[in-house]
Amino acid sequence: MSYADESEGVTEARTPRLLDQVRARLRLKHYSLRTEQAYVGWIRRFILANDKRHPRDMGVAEVEGFLSTLATRGQVAAGTQNQALSALLFLYREVLVIELPWMETIVRAKRPQRVPVVLSRDEVSRLLAMMDGCFALMASLLYGSGLRLMECVRLRVKDVDFGLNQICVRDGKGGKDRHVPLPQRLHAGLTAQIGRVRLIHQRDLAAGHGAVWLPHALARKYPSAPREPGWQYVFPSGRLSRDPRGGDPRRHHLDEAGLQRAVRAARIRAGIVKPATCHTLRHSFATHLLEAGQDIRTIQELLGHKDVATTQIYTHVLNRGGHGVLSPLDR
Repeated sequence: MSYADESEGVTEARTPRLLDQVRARLRLKHYSLRTEQAYVGWIRRFILANDKRHPRDMGVAEVEGFLSTLATRGQVAAGTQNQALSALLFLYREVLVIELPWMETIVRAKRPQRVPVVLSRDEVSRLLAMMDGCFALMASLLYGSGLRLMECVRLRVKDVDFGLNQICVRDGKGGKDRHVPLPQRLHAGLTAQIGRVRLIHQRDLAAGHGAVWLPHALARKYPSAPREPGWQYVFPSGRLSRDPRGGDPRRHHLDEAGLQRAVRAARIRAGIVKPATCHTLRHSFATHLLEAGQDIRTIQELLGHKDVATTQIYTHVLNRGGHGVLSPLDR
């Protein structure tokens, strides 16, 4: 190799690739791993769709063309199209540090207002009766505490408070913490599950592992915390896996896809024709609390909604159709 080749190789090694710069900026601003993966994926697709041209050399025509192709050929949902736009906005503003006036003129896709799918109390009972084991406990938490799917999957032992009958949701959507009720009917199941977690953790420690991932550099601030029982996941994975950011072998939480498949299978066995998912149990939690007379502000806090207008969608569920209006045929 010539000196020129060596020098060129050193220069390339010192200059991070564009996608690596995107990852570094996302991590600096504490974006989640899932957001990082989504944004990097959209930026890569944008570059490939434009013959691998550098984004600095492109403008409004390329961005609008890319988004239009997603809508027409890809037939993606409005939320997906808006996520792609957010990724490109992040690229230009945060990574390339280019304030382009034309980016403000791009209109986001209008998301249609949908009424959420809600199960009746009988349907919830039938659904949960068709589940068993760890997934039954997780589904019961989704309905009994109003947790989001990933909030349940990422639950830590220290955040389950049996004395106060509450669960502390850490770093929920929007980076917010909140408290939700812990159903007393789940005390025995959660106690047994945490007991199993302790046994698994002891075996991992004996094997030279047992350090769980901690967010926001807490592992550096509290070096012993990753191996403490309280920081372990309530629903740990059945095997060790490598940390995608550090490469260390760790026991992560269960894959949420397993719970999603279990809920789908239980819905079919229970004979429920509604397109119910894990998130439907959270919708049912809010609607049934509203039916029981809970005020909308309390439900807003339990759900972790930033705006009460988001919570008010459940009032539409109660006031529409046969539940809120007497059909003229029945008069």
